[in-house]
Amino acid sequence: QTRSLLGVFEEDAAAISNYINQLFQAMHRIYDAQNELSAATHLTSKLLKEYEKQRFPLGGDDEVMTSTLQQFAKVIDELSSCHAVLSTQLADAMMFPITQFKERDLKEILTLKEVFQIASNDHDAAITRYSRLSKRRENEKIKAEVTEDVYTSRKKQHQTMMHYFCALNTLQYKKKIALLEPLLGYMQAQISFFKMGSENLTEQLEEFLNNIGTSVQNVRREMDCEVENMQQTIEDLEVASDPLYLPDPDPTKFPVHRNLTRKAGYLNARNKTGLVSSSWERQFYFTQGGNLMSQARGDVAGGLVMDIDNCSVMAVDCEDRRYCFQITSFDGKKSSILQAESKKDYEEWICTINNISKQIYLSENPEEIAARVNQSALEAVTPSPSFQQRHEGLRPSVQPRPPAARTSSTGSLGSDSAALSALSLDSLVAPDTPIQFDIISPVSEDLPGQAKSSGQSGRRTNPFGESGGSKSETEDSILHQLFIVRFLGSMEVKCDESPDVVYETMRQILAARAIHNVFRMTESHLLVTCDCLKLIDPQTQVTRLRFPLPSVVLCATHQENKRLFGFVLRTAGGRAESRQTSICYIFESNNEGEKICDSVGLAKQIAFHAELDRKASEKQKEIERVKEKQQKELNKQKQIEKDLEEQSRLIAASSRSNQSSGEGQFVVLSSSQSEDSDLGEDGKKKRESEA
Repeated sequence: QTRSLLGVFEEDAAAISNYINQLFQAMHRIYDAQNELSAATHLTSKLLKEYEKQRFPLGGDDEVMTSTLQQFAKVIDELSSCHAVLSTQLADAMMFPITQFKERDLKEILTLKEVFQIASNDHDAAITRYSRLSKRRENEKIKAEVTEDVYTSRKKQHQTMMHYFCALNTLQYKKKIALLEPLLGYMQAQISFFKMGSENLTEQLEEFLNNIGTSVQNVRREMDCEVENMQQTIEDLEVASDPLYLPDPDPTKFPVHRNLTRKAGYLNARNKTGLVSSSWERQFYFTQGGNLMSQARGDVAGGLVMDIDNCSVMAVDCEDRRYCFQITSFDGKKSSILQAESKKDYEEWICTINNISKQIYLSENPEEIAARVNQSALEAVTPSPSFQQRHEGLRPSVQPRPPAARTSSTGSLGSDSAALSALSLDSLVAPDTPIQFDIISPVSEDLPGQAKSSGQSGRRTNPFGESGGSKSETEDSILHQLFIVRFLGSMEVKCDESPDVVYETMRQILAARAIHNVFRMTESHLLVTCDCLKLIDPQTQVTRLRFPLPSVVLCATHQENKRLFGFVLRTAGGRAESRQTSICYIFESNNEGEKICDSVGLAKQIAFHAELDRKASEKQKEIERVKEKQQKELNKQKQIEKDLEEQSRLIAASSRSNQSSGEGQFVVLSSSQSEDSDLGEDGKKKRESEA
């Protein structure tokens, strides 16, 4: 606002300078014309006096004409003297004030402007050097020199700025004087000129000129009073602003405001100039509703940087710069890394953007609601014993009811936290359970079931992400979906049958992060397959955690903030080795919470159908084996029946031969013997086989 207002004043000063130059040229033409008129009048009077010396060929001596012209010459000579006096008065009363305003006051404004620009550039250079202080190679001497440089340049800029502003304010009064005084001098000179010939004309203008003179005196007195007040204000501001000249003020004198929903100030923005190189640019940033705006010097208005409704903000380590934080849009497609000047601004920017992302600014009293939300978050993390005892009498009277969908975000207004806290803390979340904010934490050492569920199984992870010659367990999976997630925290829960346990875990983890100022989050790639869920390091491609898919019993998304999701992992062991342990993991995604939960559900369905297909295939193979066995038994039975039928036919033939007569038998035998002799050796064998 100050830069914009200064631009208006500078534009006004430029307009005044342009107008005064034009007016000066016009008045200078009047002055030149008056001098020319005076010289011309004097020349006319001189020529009229020399008329009597002229000898015209056709003219004669005309004493009347000569005396008349002499009288005219005398009057014109007196008039010439009046014009000379008028020229002198115009030079003193008209040209001198406007020339002095043009040469002194306007040039003073230009000089102060150049001095202010130099001081501003020196201050920017000092701030840049201070921002480049290394946080790892801290040198107290260099830091003291840079801090003193910032103090000196900032003080110089402030003092120069105040004197420049004072001159700009004074210019408004001097402009009136510079316009009125020349006109007043011009009119007084004209009146003085006309007094010689017309007293009435003087009387008519005398009252008006007196009023103009009185007005000029009043403006001069107001200017003197205003200059005195501005000088006193400059002295007061110099004393009051002395602590603000330091780049990082004392936090005890200037505490951090965590309930802000609007913020403005200078930030350094990182711009990538190549694959690995980047540059920093200092601009003025401010919030406007749910938008983050920036405005460069010389711009008429600010430009949109990003929409920070439902965005995420976190502290980041950025090269050798301190007080850096990253803002990521709700869809994850746009992010910006900014650097604050001090730790106070750094924390206030993070808290303000976090409050705006919850859309608290849309309410009537945003700061009061932000304070109430932060206070409720403080009470929601660890309830006091008196709070639990106050609800002890309510527990026997509470009837079991099916879990209802509800919103448990820390930023939601009017949440039913009083009715939920006494029941959900005991029925959903295990008491005295620590919250794990990082993927690798000492909490995991106390939970052996968590280590097993994470796929460690006593096996060391290859630090280079190589498989060591073994086949990957996800190569045969038909589902491979990769998501970018940020780990918020995990904790042990007592129930894994309702989405309420995920909502309650989200509420406690977000509240704990807000209270303990834990803004840092670990970014990973979540790989969803038909066998397991994997958290992969995006830099090294090393598997950080592995969750077997059958152990994932529940997955849910926050009902309002769709970027938040979590799942419950059921593992064997825990604090009591005789029971199963359930651990709830909470993540933040780039507005893909529902998509991730749908992907996990699809993976479980594919795994379930694959298991059904495997069982059906095994059953079909068993049926085929039974059919083959039955077919073999049937073939064997048919062969036995065929052998029995053959034996029965042979027995029947033998019995018919025994019933024939002895005589016939002899004849048959004889004939058979003769036939045997005719058939030869092959016929005998055939008959023996038939017998």
